[in-house]
Order: sequence, then C-alpha cells, then structure tokens
Amino acid sequence: MKPVKIVLIYQSLLGIYGDRGNATVLAKRLEWRGISAELEVVEPGDPIPSDAQLYLLGGGEDMAQISAANAITADGGLYRGLESGAVLFAVCAGYQICGNSYTVGDNDTVVAGLGLLDVDTRRAPERAVGEILTRWERPDGSQSLITGFENHGGHTTLGRGARPLAAVEIGVGNANDGTEGAVQGRVIGSYPHGPILARNPQLADHLLTMATDRDMSPLDDSAIDRLRSERIAHVRRGRK
Repeated sequence: MKPVKIVLIYQSLLGIYGDRGNATVLAKRLEWRGISAELEVVEPGDPIPSDAQLYLLGGGEDMAQISAANAITADGGLYRGLESGAVLFAVCAGYQICGNSYTVGDNDTVVAGLGLLDVDTRRAPERAVGEILTRWERPDGSQSLITGFENHGGHTTLGRGARPLAAVEIGVGNANDGTEGAVQGRVIGSYPHGPILARNPQLADHLLTMATDRDMSPLDDSAIDRLRSERIAHVRRGRK
C-alpha cells in the first residue's frame, strides 16, 4: 500500500507559529499505527503535488499571506488535489486565505482568497490573543474540547456554504460570535496554534480518517490527556 502523502505548503511563509508541528503529528500518528506516511514540505517555487491525501497551511503575516495565496493559485496543485478527494487543514492566516476575501495592511486592503471556504475576514476592533477553548461536535455526535492559543487580528464571518468547526467556551474565535473555524466539504479552517493537532489528538485522527477513509485504531494518549486536562483546568480557572 502506498504511503499516506502529507504536504506542508510554504513553511517559510506560513510557518512562524510552530504550525509545522501539525504535519509531524499527523505523520507520527500514522506511523505509530503501522501506516506508512510520506511528509513533503513544499516551498514557493516548488510545484505543489496534486496526489497528496492531506494538505496543511499554517499561520503567517499579511504580506506572507498575499504571496502564499498568489503562488497557490498560480500553481493549481492544491486545487487539483482537493478535486481528487484530498483533505486540507488550514490554521490562522492559512484559514483566512482559504476564504473568499481578507484584508491586509493599515488601509485594510481587500484581497481575494482561494475561494475554498465560504468565509470572509476583516480587521477586528481588537486583536484576539490568548488561550481558546471550544466544543467540537464530532462526526459520531459526541463532543470533544479543542484547546489552543489564538493570535489573530481578523474577524471571520461564515457564509451559507460553510459551517463552524466548533462552539467557543472561552476566547474569541471567528468574530466573538460564539463560533470557531469553518468546515466546507473536505476543507477545515481553524484559528488556534499550539500546534493545535499536538494538543488535540482526536482532531488529528479525524483528519486522518477523512483523508484515508480508514478508522484510526486507538493509541495510548494518556500522557497527552493529562496535559490537556491541566490546560483546560488552568484556562477555566483563569476565566473566573
């Protein structure tokens, strides 16, 4: 069986918050289950493979967003991969550029996004910085908490084509409207860093299941679960 191909897109532009760790988490969780994984890091100027099962975008600054979006559009490999059934997980700036439009710079110039999510992002009155805790309804109907760190200056509003990834318990999320992230087809966007998949292994396994169409056998996440419990308790205490 061919290895599961994971492509991290433009680490040098969209990788300033440690979101590369999301790719490492996905590859390791496959390997720990005896499933071969191939992780490819693609930089600007390199062709984006269209044969991956999972694509990742991370966080970055305004000009990096524009450069990344322009290069991704011109390349076309990500679009072809998604048309073939791949999954895209995008974080923070990567999430914003997946939308219809977003703003950059002091003049709030509106820039066209990749059009992969029916969302639009505009400058927020205040920057959202701090721990965020959300409730994610999993495909089986159960709920799981997502813990992470948000650091973004935009408010993202969802159109009819997208639905929220999670409901905010603590933090700002999309636009201080009680929602966080967006899901549309096989594209998922979310604001938290952490990296988010290291802090939330159930979300990582959900992406792997989507990408491979295989149920992920349980792993011993007891150490991660203890850290999660400590983080969640700390955030909730801080709210009081």
